[in-house]
Amino acid sequence: MTSLRIAPSLLSADFARLGEEVRAVIAAGADLIHFDVMDNHYVPNLTVGPMVCRAIRPHCQTADNRPVPIDVHLMVQPVDALIPMFAEAGASLVSFHPEASLHVDRTLQLIQSLGMKAGLALNPATPLHLIDHVMDRLDLVLLMSVNPGFGGQAFIESSLPKIELLRKRIDASGRDIWLEVDGGVNARNIRRVVAAGADTVVAGSAVFTGGDYRRSIAALRDEAAGGRA
Repeated sequence: MTSLRIAPSLLSADFARLGEEVRAVIAAGADLIHFDVMDNHYVPNLTVGPMVCRAIRPHCQTADNRPVPIDVHLMVQPVDALIPMFAEAGASLVSFHPEASLHVDRTLQLIQSLGMKAGLALNPATPLHLIDHVMDRLDLVLLMSVNPGFGGQAFIESSLPKIELLRKRIDASGRDIWLEVDGGVNARNIRRVVAAGADTVVAGSAVFTGGDYRRSIAALRDEAAGGRA
């Protein structure tokens, strides 16, 4: 299995110094920068858009100038009009919720046509079979382990068997599709999340709370290693 990818969620960062926060978590070992977009319509919260994505793009690189992908999670409805804006702003991956698109296959095609990786985000109560007829379009599946809209929520335990079922679906497809888990992942549960089949985890509070980002990311990796044995 591919080495675990950790994507700190900027939803838990200090927005007054966002560029500095991005540079700090990358220096601490982040593999991706997770960028949550909420519209106060599809979800009951309002966050950031393409302008902020464009502003952080220059900060998304390692000390040796290697680009670090921006992983955009669209919790908006409708989705298609925003996708070209995020492509222009420098996003690398875009995930959206199938309930928020009138034509899921067309939206996936749009994302990929603009040079980005495409993903579907599945809420806790969204059935897995919704991905079955678009597997050939998917680069990742973002499985929500909380209900979308707010950071700092507790992990929903019933997500674990769902992760296992999704891993079986992905493996059976024979395709290189990332399985990303988002919501309440921390050092106390990441081992079980990875053991269930996740290869990418979003971590907000688990990284940004406490201030020592390098130590927090290292703790996540160390705990996850037990689930990948």
